[in-house]
Amino acid sequence: MTKRIFSLIIVLQFLGCGELQDIVNQLPQSRTIGNAEIANGLKEALNQGITKQVSKLTKEDGFFKNELVRIVLPEELQKVDKTLRDIGLGSLADEGLKILNRAAEDAVSEATPIFVNAIKGITFSDAKNILLGGNDAATQYLSNATKTELYNKFNPIINNSFKKVGADKIWNNLITKYNSIPLTNDVNPDLTDYVTQEALSGVYTMIAVEEKEIRTKISSRSTDLLRKIFAIQDK
Repeated sequence: MTKRIFSLIIVLQFLGCGELQDIVNQLPQSRTIGNAEIANGLKEALNQGITKQVSKLTKEDGFFKNELVRIVLPEELQKVDKTLRDIGLGSLADEGLKILNRAAEDAVSEATPIFVNAIKGITFSDAKNILLGGNDAATQYLSNATKTELYNKFNPIINNSFKKVGADKIWNNLITKYNSIPLTNDVNPDLTDYVTQEALSGVYTMIAVEEKEIRTKISSRSTDLLRKIFAIQDK
């Protein structure tokens, strides 16, 4: 065995970098972790993102007091907010903003199983390249693979959440008051679509936070599989 290793070293000294990499890739230890196992490790990392980070969004003020994902008014409603505050209706404007975030918090709580199932069903076509990608490569892959489908499932949940937390009545009252102000143009934005997009973005943002933690901090790799898989990108 020693002679074989010594002979291999001699051969490698005469090869270029490209040829050297080809040979290294063919060595037995390079094949011990396959694409399927790496994919499972990536799924585990994304699931950990849901368990540790997305779960925070489901609590009261999970969106509203989190600067990373806090939902602010869409551009067309920022003039509504400013006008209401200018005429002494700041408390109503605050309630309108808070209720958007409440709807997202409520919806994420109901929709978490949807994300879990999406991760289970995701197929990583090139898991190793994703593993060796940027700090949010797996999250971006998840977003690209699931966002359209999840939007269609998420949107009615947001709509129901609006009704559940009273957002529909509050915003109807807020916009009605604004539209009654002289010299203002009436507004009627699709808040359900807006909050759905923002809530989805918030979920992916928080999953990316945990993915970065796993990639950059060995202490965040809570299982043997995570430690094994992400050790590859440390090299």
